[in-house]
Amino acid sequence: MTAVGIEALNVYAGVASLDVSRLAEHRKLDMARFQNLLMREKSVALPYEDPITYGVNAAKPIVDALTPDERDRIEMLITCTESAFDFGKSMSTYFHHHLGLKRNCRLFEVKNACYSGVAGLQTAINFILAQVSPGAKALVIATDLSRFIVEEGGEALSADWSFAEPSSGAGAVAMLVSDTPHVFRIDVGANGCYGYEVMDTCRPTTDSEAGNSDLSLLSYLDCCENAFLEYQKRVCDVDYASTFGFLAFHTPFGGMVKGAHRNLMRKASRCSTQEIEQDFQRRAGPGLVYCQRLGNIMGATAMLSVASTIDNGEYRAPQRVGVFSYGSGCCSEFFSGIVDEEGQRRLRGMRIGEQLDRRYALSIDEYEHVLKERFIAENRGALENDCVT
Repeated sequence: MTAVGIEALNVYAGVASLDVSRLAEHRKLDMARFQNLLMREKSVALPYEDPITYGVNAAKPIVDALTPDERDRIEMLITCTESAFDFGKSMSTYFHHHLGLKRNCRLFEVKNACYSGVAGLQTAINFILAQVSPGAKALVIATDLSRFIVEEGGEALSADWSFAEPSSGAGAVAMLVSDTPHVFRIDVGANGCYGYEVMDTCRPTTDSEAGNSDLSLLSYLDCCENAFLEYQKRVCDVDYASTFGFLAFHTPFGGMVKGAHRNLMRKASRCSTQEIEQDFQRRAGPGLVYCQRLGNIMGATAMLSVASTIDNGEYRAPQRVGVFSYGSGCCSEFFSGIVDEEGQRRLRGMRIGEQLDRRYALSIDEYEHVLKERFIAENRGALENDCVT
């Protein structure tokens, strides 16, 4: 069988960040409840940044490292986002232009809330597996920005959704998928999907978000359990507590991951509460490191957790990584792959942690100013569009 997976992987987190504990204090949130989010920082998109600038910056180091012949083997470019600024034109065309790819390339966009990045990855994987163009590569770019239009003092946010603001970030993950999976080799056929119609969160307009935070939490937990159970049906001799060296999760906030892991461990083992906590820190902890510093970047978050797991885990021997992706509405998937020392060495060459350290730390006043400037810019654009005849 053809080997397939991620040949190269990179993350772009923008140029500005915010200490979310300071934001929580400023919004007068319940700090005991805030601590359960397990969040430290979030990336903040500046008014001149958008999903295109984020995605290009994530993908360009990957593309620039290729030889001309290797670059010409990119025959599919998939954009994964819920932050697109056009209801018809795919953002893939902009990426294609700025990355200088050949014109014989399939360009399209995937929207499926926070599941979109994994949906794009799995589409690329199956393109490679089909061997309709042996040796071809696919470039997948997951890119998203949170949209919080907050009035003075934060009164515009409800009590439930005010806790979403500290955990919602901005960022992009780029993945080069091929039959030379140096970074992450997919376990072919090892997938469990689970989905149904639920109105937990949605974006009714391009610049707003709405939903039911409690329903979203319950849907996430339900999907995590049932997607894994479907994976377990399809793969022989799988045990949640022992099959995976590491676990990477879609991370709306760290506390949600902790709850999902605890639920599965209680049903898969007889571990004590202390043992479950130790297992969480050992196997899921590495995958939270970057998520706790960027916030929820929607369609890119599950693969951000994979990047964090690879960068921050130990791979003296190859390790199987279990991955859970969830997108509101909803669709979810549990899948897995293998990571070894070479994969970690290659990813560490991208210096993602150093990039996070270089971000400018915004003050609360600067953050509020950014929100207002983005609100003005987006409403100016909407007004101009309304005036077009």
